[in-house]
Amino acid sequence: MAEEAVLRYLENNEEISDSGKFAEERGLSHDDIVNVIKSLNGFRYVDAEDIKKERWVLTEEGRSYTEAGSPEFQVLLAVPVEGIAREDLQKKVEPSIFKIGWSQALKNKWIKMGKPNVSREVQHVEDKVKVVLLRIQNGEAISSEDIEALKKRKLITQQMWKGYSVRKGPNYAAERKKVATDLTRENLQRGDWKELEFKEYNFSAKGQPLEGGHLHPLLKVRRQVQMIFLQMGFEEMPTNNFVESSFWNFDALFQPQQHPARDSHDTFFLKEPSSTKTLPEDYVERVKEVHERGGYGSRGYGYDWKREEANKNLLRTHTTAVSSRMLYLLAQKPFAPKKYYSIDRVFRNEAVDRTHLAEFHQIEGVVCDRGLALGDLIGVLHDFFSRLGMSKLRFKPAYNPYTEPSMEIFSYHEGFKKWVEVGNSGMFRPEMLRPMGLPEDVQVIAWGLSLERPTMILYGIDNIRDLFGHKVDLGLIKRNPICRLGIQYTESTS
Repeated sequence: MAEEAVLRYLENNEEISDSGKFAEERGLSHDDIVNVIKSLNGFRYVDAEDIKKERWVLTEEGRSYTEAGSPEFQVLLAVPVEGIAREDLQKKVEPSIFKIGWSQALKNKWIKMGKPNVSREVQHVEDKVKVVLLRIQNGEAISSEDIEALKKRKLITQQMWKGYSVRKGPNYAAERKKVATDLTRENLQRGDWKELEFKEYNFSAKGQPLEGGHLHPLLKVRRQVQMIFLQMGFEEMPTNNFVESSFWNFDALFQPQQHPARDSHDTFFLKEPSSTKTLPEDYVERVKEVHERGGYGSRGYGYDWKREEANKNLLRTHTTAVSSRMLYLLAQKPFAPKKYYSIDRVFRNEAVDRTHLAEFHQIEGVVCDRGLALGDLIGVLHDFFSRLGMSKLRFKPAYNPYTEPSMEIFSYHEGFKKWVEVGNSGMFRPEMLRPMGLPEDVQVIAWGLSLERPTMILYGIDNIRDLFGHKVDLGLIKRNPICRLGIQYTESTS
């Protein structure tokens, strides 16, 4: 019906100047008219030009007032001629309506707050707000003063209306011809293919989008970081233990049992199984000794170390727990220098916000060798972070229970124009290394950073919940580019 109306009208008229008015005059849906115009325009039956108009429409709140009246009018109607106590008036009107209507009615001097009752100042008024809202709803013009007043109260909003003006096209006909899209066997047998009009090929048309797998931005950056470690000669540590004992996660790292990080407010402890069954007993005794009485030049912490605390199972709070296992295993063999790395999930009992989640990924690098010093750590950090595209580094002294000295790492961010913390680092303490059985001249340097922070910077994401977690938009994963900006590494020539 809509297509016939458009083509028949153009048969005797030069132009449809406004598709909206055309649809309204004929009692047709404007959406149907628009769809027909687009189709006819595609086949050049008509030539269509866009029409855009800005118009005011009612918000949901504004539409509700066209039926019940404005809040101030509703408050006025609720005040009887003899007056009413304010508390009783509030009971007669919805709380949201009373809150708005009370102040507006007082401002309009429709009501008066006396002692003790609220009384009417006027008996009959016109609800101008409702009248103006109805005029807007009917498409009538209103004054700029009324528009400003309603805008301020958020009762109207501006909407862009789109329509078309239409003229005859080069292929115009009063009735659309049905064109064939395929040449069939029956056409050839009947011979009617000679009279058929075939639809033209659109060589510019795009095909159906291909569906396939897409790499998550975190996986892309993880792979790039992994390549950097491998090029620097590092071996990957096994990180398949999400559940760790407190011993490997804390005690082996010379972290005291009274440390705040070991509280349930910061760490996820397991109910089942709640404790570990096996630990290397001789190593446990050496760890207990260094905690209680010290050693290797340290006074220790001077408290009664409890085995039941060390046995508690938890979701690991850092991948340094993996490093402690690997260094212990290294100490059980004839010593050989090693470089280890890991990239995997860790878990913290933290409040979730735009920069924190209860689980995230930690990147860790560990170098174990004889005669290492702080200068070696700084040199390795410059090499590592320069390959990540962060050549401007600064270091700030910090405290960690298991490293001394310790340094926070800052890099200058060209986009933010400021120094941003990118990681933490330090040299593992003798109180951690010697109980493992590592030789006295062996030192270990280590550093760590999150995987999410550099990924958010590289992909321009400012909320970690948009990158990782159950609320991630899958469209982001499909649309994100193959990112190389900021991360630099070279192919090995060996």
